[in-house]
Amino acid sequence: MIQIGNIPLPDFPLLLAPMEDVSDPPFRAVCKDNGADLMYTEFISSEGLIRDAIKSRKKLDIFDYERPVGIQIFGGDEDSLSLAAKIVDVTNPDLLDINFGCPVKKVACKGAGAGVLKDLPLMVRLTEAVVKSTNLPVTVKTRLGWDSDSKNIEEVAERLQDVGIKALSIHGRTRMQMYKGSADWTLIGKIKDNPRIKIPVFGNGDIDSPEKALEYKNRYGVDGIMIGRAAIGYPWIFDEIKHFFKTGEHLPPPTIEQRIEVCRKHLRRSYEWKGPVVGILEMRRHYANYLKGLPNIKDYRNRLVVMKEIEEIEEALNEIAVKYEGFHFQKSVIVLENYHEKCAV
Repeated sequence: MIQIGNIPLPDFPLLLAPMEDVSDPPFRAVCKDNGADLMYTEFISSEGLIRDAIKSRKKLDIFDYERPVGIQIFGGDEDSLSLAAKIVDVTNPDLLDINFGCPVKKVACKGAGAGVLKDLPLMVRLTEAVVKSTNLPVTVKTRLGWDSDSKNIEEVAERLQDVGIKALSIHGRTRMQMYKGSADWTLIGKIKDNPRIKIPVFGNGDIDSPEKALEYKNRYGVDGIMIGRAAIGYPWIFDEIKHFFKTGEHLPPPTIEQRIEVCRKHLRRSYEWKGPVVGILEMRRHYANYLKGLPNIKDYRNRLVVMKEIEEIEEALNEIAVKYEGFHFQKSVIVLENYHEKCAV
């Protein structure tokens, strides 16, 4: 069993990464149903929380069925992060995560997210300020460093552990890489080999199949894996990895009926949580991912992204289920989209 503070997790947990405009309660619900062990909210601006910004406050919504669940915040000012941590405390999540990994220019170039990687003393002060401001276990998500010449993650791990974080998630790219190239887990493995490191270390980046998950688990010795883009439109990835770990065999890919069922649940929760207008509008980005691999599906996708009423969307999904009944997917279809303008993983 893995412990993050007082939060117990199963051996080798699978974590859902915090992804901006993706990891909301409707998406987290379908991932939880399909095997995610620990989930995080979208990242939340500390300044937005303090200003009582509606969008930031809305991201604090968590539900009991999601637990254990963490709320992730970001910022570059000690006082703001401290106050934001106290606001998060009131919502009673299981843990609080600090984002030191978002590479997007509007965040990093303002001295927050991955921008803090250029100033390790600041990163330590910010982290310590949060730890002192909350009774929640504090965790951190970050990257290897700012660029290839400043991969300081080994020092980061030691110093953040020293000021009280309870777990560390590391994406195997630098800020300058954004989401390009392959994630390098070598330094993540070195941190796990460091006898000074006592906290759980989770690896993140490019895990898109059960085989790769098992290979990286064995090669780098991490305590668990965080999955981001591979879960978009394919929440079954969590259960598939777990089954492969236990049996060495693949689960059959989800049927069209299962895909439509999960897509429909995602839609309904989006509708209920965001309202009939925003809920339907923001669901549009997900249809292509759920329907990936179906032949001649373009016309249906084009219809789904212009529909404005939940009843007509449900009817279209039913049509798809009937039209493709019995269709056999040849393999698991996992979508790795490039969210270059999002803080994904």
